[in-house]
Amino acid sequence: MNKLAKNFSKSEFECKCGCEMPNNVLENIKLVAEQLQIVRSKLNKPIKINSAYRCESHNESIGGSKNSQHLLGLASDIVVESSTPNKLFIFLNKLMISNDISLGGLGQYNTFTHVDFRGYIARWDNRGK
Repeated sequence: MNKLAKNFSKSEFECKCGCEMPNNVLENIKLVAEQLQIVRSKLNKPIKINSAYRCESHNESIGGSKNSQHLLGLASDIVVESSTPNKLFIFLNKLMISNDISLGGLGQYNTFTHVDFRGYIARWDNRGK
């Protein structure tokens, strides 16, 4: 189990299709793992990663955006038990605004929260769509 951070392993971030993760993507995934470790430590709760890196074919097969940060290994769709996606979104937004974690995108969905580390702020709400 390749540990990327105290509570995260490489396998949690791999593409669901089982393809090999490129080295440049792995470098980005390491950044994401470090940032999510900060979040986990602040929440003091485990984070479940639903989706992280996606190769182009897997991203297309699930209807992902052609410009998705998942393609670069800079995004994760996450769930925290006993927290709603909306509460997690608000919490993560505060962490990004206060520079406790890197700037990036946050998306609200019905069952998960999207977080990415694109280097600039982007926000959206896809609940109920």
